[in-house]
Amino acid sequence: MTVARAAGVQVSYLPGLAMRRIADLFPGNAKTDARDAYIIAEAARTMPHTLRRVDVGDDALAELNVLIGYDDDLAEESTRLINRIRGLLTHIHPALERVLGPKLDGRAALELLIRHGGPAGLRKAGKRRLTTTALAHAPRNGTALVEDLLAALDEQSVVVPGTAAAEAVLPRLAQSLRDVQTRRAELAKDVERILDDHPLAEVLISMPGIGIRTAARILLEVGDGAAFPTPGHLGVLPTEVGDRDTTVGDPQGVKTSE
Repeated sequence: MTVARAAGVQVSYLPGLAMRRIADLFPGNAKTDARDAYIIAEAARTMPHTLRRVDVGDDALAELNVLIGYDDDLAEESTRLINRIRGLLTHIHPALERVLGPKLDGRAALELLIRHGGPAGLRKAGKRRLTTTALAHAPRNGTALVEDLLAALDEQSVVVPGTAAAEAVLPRLAQSLRDVQTRRAELAKDVERILDDHPLAEVLISMPGIGIRTAARILLEVGDGAAFPTPGHLGVLPTEVGDRDTTVGDPQGVKTSE
């Protein structure tokens, strides 16, 4: 495509699902390069509306595709680490998990685990040190978080087997999660920088509820919308997401990272 564009040749492509549907109109079932080329050429000649234009912003989209793919990997790793921490806390101290578990996407809860460890380390640190740590990363809610944490610690008087090992593992898991979150934040800046080069990015981000990652995902899946004659077509025309065919707007088919 890069060579064709450099030579001044307009480039479009035929989506895979549309290709398969159009192929049913032609005789034969053999899948060969020659037959596929003939079908694509006939579609371009007789049904040009089935083709999707390769946008002039494709360079930016290619960059976004790489970055968003990496961000998806980081999001999966973040989810895995959060589940691991919550599972470990649930095993050794359920009350503490109810306080810290839902807040692991914030920096304050992670810093408490990194600096002070599990139940024993948090109890040993005391209210003053815990409050200092929490307020440094959550000025508005740090005090309330510590109060809830101390109340949770008082709910359990027994020590569950495996707690000692958890005291050593929890800070490492929390550190890994913080590193992943930091990489995602840095990656979001790169995505935003590339979005600035796309003419539709400013329009998308101005819409309520659409952030950097969602705007990038929309551009990757929908493009500039030129392939959809009306808004209704956007909701019903198929698109290939991942390794399966689905429909744009299908919440079970389109994965999001936000």
